[in-house]
Amino acid sequence: MIAAPGSGSGKTTVATGLIGALTAAGHVVAPFKVGPDYIDPGYHALAAGRPGRNLDPNLVGAERIGPLFAAGARGADIAVVEGVMGLFDGRIVDDDGDGLGLGSTAHVATLIGAPVVLVVDAAGHSQSLAALLQGFVGYSPAVRITGVILNRVGSDRHEEVLRQACARAGLEVFGALRRDPDLTVPSRHLGLIPAAERATDAVAAVAAMSTTVGAALDLPALVAAARDARPGPVRAWDAVDEIAGRGSDARPLVAVARGPAFTFSYAEHTELLAAAGAEAIGFDPLSESLPDGTAAVVIGGGFPEEHAATLSANTPLREALRAHAAASRPVHAECAGLLYLQQTLDGHAMSGALAGRGAFSARLTLGYRDAVALRDSVLFAAGERVTGHEFHRSVVDFDDDPGAAWAWRGVDGRPVHDGAVVGRIHASYLHVHPAGHPAAIARFVRAAAAPGADTTPAADIAPGADQTVPSTPGEGT
Repeated sequence: MIAAPGSGSGKTTVATGLIGALTAAGHVVAPFKVGPDYIDPGYHALAAGRPGRNLDPNLVGAERIGPLFAAGARGADIAVVEGVMGLFDGRIVDDDGDGLGLGSTAHVATLIGAPVVLVVDAAGHSQSLAALLQGFVGYSPAVRITGVILNRVGSDRHEEVLRQACARAGLEVFGALRRDPDLTVPSRHLGLIPAAERATDAVAAVAAMSTTVGAALDLPALVAAARDARPGPVRAWDAVDEIAGRGSDARPLVAVARGPAFTFSYAEHTELLAAAGAEAIGFDPLSESLPDGTAAVVIGGGFPEEHAATLSANTPLREALRAHAAASRPVHAECAGLLYLQQTLDGHAMSGALAGRGAFSARLTLGYRDAVALRDSVLFAAGERVTGHEFHRSVVDFDDDPGAAWAWRGVDGRPVHDGAVVGRIHASYLHVHPAGHPAAIARFVRAAAAPGADTTPAADIAPGADQTVPSTPGEGT
């Protein structure tokens, strides 16, 4: 587990470089990321040559972390897991007394039995680093911190002092990286730029990280430390087992948006679609239309605001998607997908499958959301509860669509203003991990196999829901 005392310490650079260096050394590496992050696993996948996967107890439940880890690590001889934020930073909930933080790096490390390596941003640190490290080592006996990687070291003398501090804390130093601005990954308003958008530049960046990290770290010592992992006995997650016969035998074609504008997806999503009986085919909305025979469409997250003009120029796709929705065929859209379904995005024409308007905003909306489905849809039955994650700087105004109905209500009774159900469209800002809700994927595939079937009951509001919640969505949060 590659962790850190806090955000900005260099975990992504170190983890990606370590994955690449181990792969170059002949290891088969299974890459993982703690939390809901979609972007870092893209770089991990480039480095490892196999999918990067997420481990988030908030989204899938703590009981699924071990099985998902075992499934993702199948066929590999070592796993590298990049943590999130600081080691003990998790979802802010009532403290249960263990101090691990719900969904934190420490929490996940205990669930999979992984030893922890701390990446320390050495800039500004000297002898006092020993006290910092001793605090982390002694904070929780459930977490096994096995060593340190020193990052952004200034000089040979600086490294010598820092190594002495680590020794006083009783921790092995696995290597030291010097300050190198060329190792940073370009970022923008929502963090790092996805690897799929950078193409050859991303490949070069990963190669540079792998070379530098491989030369600076003691790879054999890190491999030896990984052998001290103590995973519990679990049965590996399996998409077919999760679907358990609830899918369809009709093999409907589900078109899944891919490419630079829609890079956010979890590897388990397409695996569950296939297990439920669908034929999942990717398409790039920047340059392609819907595949022939499309029965349902999935449009996940990404950055449509960065590609709005190109998306708008793809008239055949916009018309095809609008006709698809008008024919009452299923659409599952999340975040960026929600924006693409609108009439416009920052003045650029989008698909028009929904009657709203999207706009970029200076305000960041970020965090986990507990929600209840307000009405039956192609994904969820009214009353079903989910925990999802929002991460966007945009808003949607549905005022032009009186037929739209709220997708969610917060479990505390407050509306979650982030999505709508219109016919057989389920569109929302809320990212929900498919592995946490396999029945929803099976339901979607069954809907795809039954074109035009009505899945929406007359009652829009789930039993027990707050009846004061408006029936028409307004501005997104």
